[in-house]
Amino acid sequence: METRQEKSKTTSQDMEGDKKESRLLLVLFVMLLMDLLAFTVILPLMPSLLDYYGQVDQTGLYGMIQDNVNWFARAVGVPQTRRFNAVLFGGILGSLFSLLQFLSSPLIGALSDVYGRKPLMLLSAVGIACSYGVWAVSYTFGIFVLARILGGISKGNISLATAVVADLRSAKSKGHGMAVIGIAFSLGFLIGPSIGAWFSRMSNEGDFFSTPALFALTLSVVNIVFITAFLPETLPPEKRAKSIGIGLSEASFLVNPSSLFSFSAVRNLEKKELESLQGLGATYFLYLFLYSGLEFTLTFLTHNKFQYTSMQQGRMFLYMGLIMLVTQGGYSRRITPGTEKKIASRGMAILIPSFLLIGAAESTALFYVGLGLFSFASATVVPCLTAMTSSYGGEDQKGTVMGILRSLGALARAFGPVAASTVYWGLGALPCYTIGGLLIAIPTLMLAKVQVHPTAQGQDHKQD
Repeated sequence: METRQEKSKTTSQDMEGDKKESRLLLVLFVMLLMDLLAFTVILPLMPSLLDYYGQVDQTGLYGMIQDNVNWFARAVGVPQTRRFNAVLFGGILGSLFSLLQFLSSPLIGALSDVYGRKPLMLLSAVGIACSYGVWAVSYTFGIFVLARILGGISKGNISLATAVVADLRSAKSKGHGMAVIGIAFSLGFLIGPSIGAWFSRMSNEGDFFSTPALFALTLSVVNIVFITAFLPETLPPEKRAKSIGIGLSEASFLVNPSSLFSFSAVRNLEKKELESLQGLGATYFLYLFLYSGLEFTLTFLTHNKFQYTSMQQGRMFLYMGLIMLVTQGGYSRRITPGTEKKIASRGMAILIPSFLLIGAAESTALFYVGLGLFSFASATVVPCLTAMTSSYGGEDQKGTVMGILRSLGALARAFGPVAASTVYWGLGALPCYTIGGLLIAIPTLMLAKVQVHPTAQGQDHKQD
């Protein structure tokens, strides 16, 4: 039986531990915010960047790819439209970046299990900074592609951030940690594109991308110093994996699509539970595949149809970000446990008319109506699907279940942009958004067939 003195000592240690974890979460927030601000400055510039390379790099990699694309277009009878070539090239680059991230993130995570979180976080930050340095001098398309390859390979810091949160001792701190990551994402995507557009106006016309790139590089270098000075190591040596082989085995599983879709690493689930989890994973993948592709082509649609400048693109991202932030901070936070399936289905259903409006809009007013619906639905679907998935598996399996879900999402984003951009290139904006919007009905119907986990149902009945 504990004495009063021992209880007081334990309470004091718990309070000190909570303070340390609160400070760690603040460090994590600042680190992620700097990274995401740097990452998002390029978003409103992508259409203009590809137009630029289409003009200055006709004898280089861009011209070579364009000649092959034109040959293929003639062979299959697709009308040759140079401005749509930029959409296709952008989709290829977007998918390449996400594919490299999908492949490298599990490897970086496995290495961090052996060598600690901080060394790999620093290595990732250095690689990201190098990618921005290369982007700042990318006067040819080949150099720009090299910058995106470096960035994709190095972009393991987000998965490392979730690993840092998983290292925390209390469930309360882990919950706060995931919220911190979500807030950093929201603010980064809200502010970063506007900063990128604003800095591009300060540059000369011939190298309009250099100032945003140097801003991203500066933030990344500051972030390296910040991580070195303030981020503590959260995985002590006694808790690290003894062999890199075990970590690499787990990493290889996370890049095997067959293993991901079957959730084969999740043990001790009843057959019906496993089937529901597999259905939820397939729904999540197909939804993100369609969603990420259409989301990626938004800047090209506004560039081609409405001749948006980088500043107008930045304002578009600001409008989307504000709606998503308000929705996440208000509506999404008030979702009662057990109702996630209904809310996710409603969000997917809203996306169908939103994509039809975006594709058909001939005026910016109608386009922004569709964009508003899109932003509202975007803020609800993934959090609800994530919450549904997190109810499966025992406490010792939660990390595995959520790791598989993240990998399925990364895989979807690796193929979504190039698929949607190919349809856009071949058929145009209206068919692309019409087909994509109508296809959203498929994951909506798939979700309807998924059985809600008994835990979530129990929570729902309690709310009733």
